[in-house]
Amino acid sequence: MSLYSVDGTSRFQELLHDVRNGMHYLPDTLVYLLIPGLFSNHSPLYFLNTKRFFSKMGLTCHIAKIHSEASVEKNARELKLYIEELYWGSGKQVLLLGHSKGGVDAAAALSLYWSELKGKVAGLALVQSPYGGTPVASDILREGQIADRETRRIMELIVCKLIKGDMRALEDLTYDKRKDFISKHRLPVDELPIVSFHTEASTAPTVLATLTRIAQAELLPLLTVAPLPRFLSEYAESLLASLKLPVVMPVSAAMAATALHLRLRYGESSDGLVTRRDAEVPGSVVVRPERRLDHAWLVFSTLSRRRAEADATQVCEALLAMLVEIGGKRRRCLIEEIVT
Repeated sequence: MSLYSVDGTSRFQELLHDVRNGMHYLPDTLVYLLIPGLFSNHSPLYFLNTKRFFSKMGLTCHIAKIHSEASVEKNARELKLYIEELYWGSGKQVLLLGHSKGGVDAAAALSLYWSELKGKVAGLALVQSPYGGTPVASDILREGQIADRETRRIMELIVCKLIKGDMRALEDLTYDKRKDFISKHRLPVDELPIVSFHTEASTAPTVLATLTRIAQAELLPLLTVAPLPRFLSEYAESLLASLKLPVVMPVSAAMAATALHLRLRYGESSDGLVTRRDAEVPGSVVVRPERRLDHAWLVFSTLSRRRAEADATQVCEALLAMLVEIGGKRRRCLIEEIVT
């Protein structure tokens, strides 16, 4: 049976506008669980400001303590136990929001253990999650996928050094692995509110030159060993000029570089790690904002002093509010069916 997604972008923008203007819809009758992804090894602030803000509003909010480098099935098991602990300890349903691989881990928990979690989970928002897989994982882990050896080396460094991820964490995110898992384990999209949120990174030359969000990386010294691939050569001059200095590589520039690679190689729009197509869960309500946001934005947006645009906490709140709203509509429809 084919599952068709529903575009919820307009409603999300309305909710986000309300949140930014001081209107808050999240009830205290739920427990909110935030599930980090590959960047959990990189930033101690990951989801921390969101948790603090929710707590100030009187909401019970937790950040899942899972290891991003672990397999999807291992994390799914840990999340299942964590959700049950929160449910039985509070008597409240748990609302989930997972970023990056965290969304995949959470979806796997629901797929594998739905018979035990049904009634305990109120909904799931997947934020920039490679539900269908990611070409970055497939390109790096499968020999011959990237003909240019230097390009392959740079992408490996972006994953291992820049975002401090483990190569093993990518294995479950290849297209082959995801296709096999999804075919064997059904996600209960017809029984549970599920929202997919995905974005596109800017690939403008100015973005590759920015140093607004930085992470230590051992990248440039290695670039002296072999020439840059063509798709990066136009943007590398300013970086190569500082080869004798300690290396500082901007995360936003790295995401722009990989986004450009994915667009040129596959013709796909992406946030730098996950394509828009792969981030959509079939049958979910999909949010497709036009604002250019890379895969690292959710982690680092709280460091920015700019308030002209919504920050990560506000986006998370709006997405969770959308889940609550969808769940309420489903319950009302069910009651009407029973009454009639």
